[in-house]
Amino acid sequence: MSTYKQLNAAADIKSSRSNLNQLVDIIEENLSGSQFRKRYQVFVTGGIGPGVTSSLFQTCFDQDYTLQTANAFADITVGLFSGSNLVASSSTGVDTVGKILFPSQSVMMREKISNYRQFAQLLLGNADSRFTAPFTDATVAGNINEAMFISFKRLFSRDRIKRDSFAMRFYQSASNYEDQPHTNINRTSESGSSIYTDVGSSTNVLTSFGGEVGNIVDSSNTARNVGLIFYQQGICVFNLASILSGSEHCSGSISGVTTAVVNGETGRVNIGRGYFPNPDGSTTIIKGINKQAKFIPDLMVSASIDDIVDHLASCRMQSGSLTAMTFQNLTNINSTLVFCRATADEFNYSSNPTYVNPVTNKIRVIETGEESSQKAFSYITTVGLYDENDNLIAVAKTSRPIEKNDERDLTIRVRLDF
Repeated sequence: MSTYKQLNAAADIKSSRSNLNQLVDIIEENLSGSQFRKRYQVFVTGGIGPGVTSSLFQTCFDQDYTLQTANAFADITVGLFSGSNLVASSSTGVDTVGKILFPSQSVMMREKISNYRQFAQLLLGNADSRFTAPFTDATVAGNINEAMFISFKRLFSRDRIKRDSFAMRFYQSASNYEDQPHTNINRTSESGSSIYTDVGSSTNVLTSFGGEVGNIVDSSNTARNVGLIFYQQGICVFNLASILSGSEHCSGSISGVTTAVVNGETGRVNIGRGYFPNPDGSTTIIKGINKQAKFIPDLMVSASIDDIVDHLASCRMQSGSLTAMTFQNLTNINSTLVFCRATADEFNYSSNPTYVNPVTNKIRVIETGEESSQKAFSYITTVGLYDENDNLIAVAKTSRPIEKNDERDLTIRVRLDF
């Protein structure tokens, strides 16, 4: 049976706010392994050949995504700023309704621009705005025209990512293609890894339309900015021109609008193939689009989003058990603290009918004949909280029964988190 006491809202009920930290550690295989990345092939071209089928983004999971226990932790995609030189030089004009036109050698250019605009609208408040690194940079050198977007799921980013906790291992140099000249966009990078981090962001607090933002820099040279991190949104924006080696040759097979057969697959084209030296000093001619092709602009223009994301995730993140990305998240916990106080003269008696012997009408815990020396006591096991209409709204259980007598002043703190 219960014994009731009115609580004083000012003295007995307090509100507080705290944060819970959780370390998120993402290994390389969760990004590079194809079984960990789910495609959503919603883009299909028409016209010549089988067409190009691609996703607009890929979702990364912490295990094989076909398993029911798999958790999605991030989405990866790429985007292009519509006002960049790359878009202007690749475009063939604008139609009567304002749609930008591109030649058939390019793939998904409007989709890449649309991706960029969506993130700009969400994070900068204007779809026509351009990301810059550092965030406040107004110079051309800081423009992010070719971007990689990594959007962490709420399950992992929670209320926000903690400042000065993000780091990513990324291979700036591609694989060495000289020993296998037909491709380097589908081979895992072997050297040239860099650590990109938001170190120093806690001393330079910046805000944008999308919330708090920090600059991502190269850990070996913190003066070199490579991207942005939006903490509340859990989104990283990387400047591909800064994290990829722009001078490297780009060679491989990608999806294309064609009937050609490359490596046994129809609808594939070669990019970046030309003349390569043989060990005996002679040269081999390997037909391709442009023997001087590079990752930017050639791969960004000619490849589908799936081809580009496959290269970034599988080749530049490595394949192994090392940490590819890590950060701490913050969960905001709003708490109501209710102090349930029992003074020396309160709650020493139980309203349970069995507390009193119905035959002798005496308290059971007091021995017969000892009424003058023994006093009533009880054990507290449960605290119930009621609203003003006497509706039970919360129940708290003690870890063990607590003895209450007239020599003990007791306070039980009940914490309600939400």
